[in-house]
Amino acid sequence: MDIKLPILFLIRLYKIFISPLLGNRCRFYPSCSDYAAEALRKKGLIKGSLMAVWRILRCSPLSKGGYDPVK
Repeated sequence: MDIKLPILFLIRLYKIFISPLLGNRCRFYPSCSDYAAEALRKKGLIKGSLMAVWRILRCSPLSKGGYDPVK
């Protein structure tokens, strides 16, 4: 079994059940959860997870945000 699948499932659950309660707070496009899922799919578990964590740390009121695709 691919270890990324449970993590992608958890991201999907977050997007369905928690994100609507919080509202649109992400300063980036794509949203941090979409970015995390895409990074995991494209870059693998380790690098994708590190990219997702770095993105979430940058998503703060002090950040301008904007377009930030997975590269």
